Amino acid sequence: MSNGRYAMSIVADHIRRMPANTSCHQFCAGVTVAVRKHYLPFWRHDKTAVMLQLQQHPEERLCASAAIYSRLRREIWLVGDCQCLIGGQLYENPKPYENVLAAMRAQKIRELLDEGKTVEEILANDVGRLSVIPQMLKEMHNQNVTYAVIDGFPIPESKVPVITLDFRPWEIVLATDGYPFLCPTLAESEYRLQQQKQQDPLNIGDFKATKGFMQDNNSFDDRTYIRFRV
Repeated sequence: MSNGRYAMSIVADHIRRMPANTSCHQFCAGVTVAVRKHYLPFWRHDKTAVMLQLQQHPEERLCASAAIYSRLRREIWLVGDCQCLIGGQLYENPKPYENVLAAMRAQKIRELLDEGKTVEEILANDVGRLSVIPQMLKEMHNQNVTYAVIDGFPIPESKVPVITLDFRPWEIVLATDGYPFLCPTLAESEYRLQQQKQQDPLNIGDFKATKGFMQDNNSFDDRTYIRFRV
């Protein structure tokens, strides 16, 4: 199981167990403890060394994002790079470096295309992504500093958007950032995703990403979508 999937299972279990009146602050504190507990088996060897390793290598941490709706508080919390639609209005919380790295990758791929590389060759071996991974790893040292994630380290709550709803009826969509164009229905969101794959599988045009649609994959990133009315 990947670090991200393992982290997701921890976060999901924590959400299922937490009280209905939990606040955003309580969630951030509680889910941090929940993830951190899963580092405990390694602490038996040397807690200081393990924590130093995780501080120096954030790519080794368990890491996830979460979009949460609190029914009692009528609030939506975006912890990490997720997105939502509220009454048709889009709210996003991207990593601050994502657009810069996506532009760097796009430039590298355009150079490869100019040199004669085909789209298929690049999708099979995304040299553009490989070229930005060192900078991506460097930027990950800003996890829970300049942007928020769930990784067992304290979450800076100033980086967690809290959207409060009034008592009018609302239609809400919560989703991961695997949907480049979040729409009011799942069918439309999936259609726009497949349009992107057909028109720009490298993700270097109007929509840029740090990776493209790998061969035999129907998306370039994990995706989750839920729509409901309150």
